[in-house]
Amino acid sequence: MLSNKPEDVSMSGIPSSHKRQHEYAFRLPTPPRIVVPPPSLTYEMPSLHLGLASTSNEDVDIGFLKELHLEDTVQKNTLLEWAYERRRQAQMILPWLYLGPMTAAKDKDFLKREGITMILAIRARENSMMGAIKNAQEVCHEVATIEAANYYQLVSQFFRTTNMINQHMARYRQVTAANGDAQLGKVLVFCESGNEKSAAVVAAYLMNVLDNFNHICAMQVCQAQRFCVNFDDSIKNILRSHWDIIQAKRAVATSHAEARATTLLFQNQNQNQNQNLSVAKPKRTIEDFDDDVDMDGFAESSDKLRFTGRDVTPFQDR
Repeated sequence: MLSNKPEDVSMSGIPSSHKRQHEYAFRLPTPPRIVVPPPSLTYEMPSLHLGLASTSNEDVDIGFLKELHLEDTVQKNTLLEWAYERRRQAQMILPWLYLGPMTAAKDKDFLKREGITMILAIRARENSMMGAIKNAQEVCHEVATIEAANYYQLVSQFFRTTNMINQHMARYRQVTAANGDAQLGKVLVFCESGNEKSAAVVAAYLMNVLDNFNHICAMQVCQAQRFCVNFDDSIKNILRSHWDIIQAKRAVATSHAEARATTLLFQNQNQNQNQNLSVAKPKRTIEDFDDDVDMDGFAESSDKLRFTGRDVTPFQDR
């Protein structure tokens, strides 16, 4: 009896002893999709721990941020509480970092109520978003902008934006502490929609300052706090590349720190050895030479033995 099942042949047309498990796809090669788990009631959110690992060339002291408790920062029920109208508002990502659209930056009442001390505008070109910038200048202590026409121009600015945020936090803390009332600054990062470029900047900031926080965790937290963010495949791949750069920088910094520690240890050991060698030893006396020599009962000193029996001596007893 003949079988109606088609014979499984290889792509070359030659019968093969192996059976393929998946269908072939004839298309251009593309990188694998990056899947970000959506916020849900059952999926556990990543924990936030401030690492402050050095990934930039500028040293900014923001150790005071470790005093903040980040355990309950990430929302647990975004799907239930999110409303469509909230896309026009800004949401807190960290106690000192907000993400939102340009309309939130124009809202003076919101800036005053939340205590926003700096806005960071992510715009495509100069002289744009001027209305939001002018309003913020009347309320905030500092206004900063980043120009990036597309995502690929934005990726080179990730470390710069992190430094700008951290520097403002450190300056504001220092100024308020000098007045006797140390306060925490707050930064609003925004673009036109608050869902794309500014979301990528905030995700990169989380990767830079949090301990072992990769691109998946960063995008997941941004989506949990602001459900309307849009991380397309381009942004996902850019953030993954940024995470690779962060890991490389941290590996190099760790290697340099270990090398410096090893060099310092060897220097201390060599210094101790040199100090031990430089200690002045007492000169050996004639007794040290003659301790192991049997003189057959002669107790005379060597000088006496040298000049005994000579006709001419330098000195003689009176």
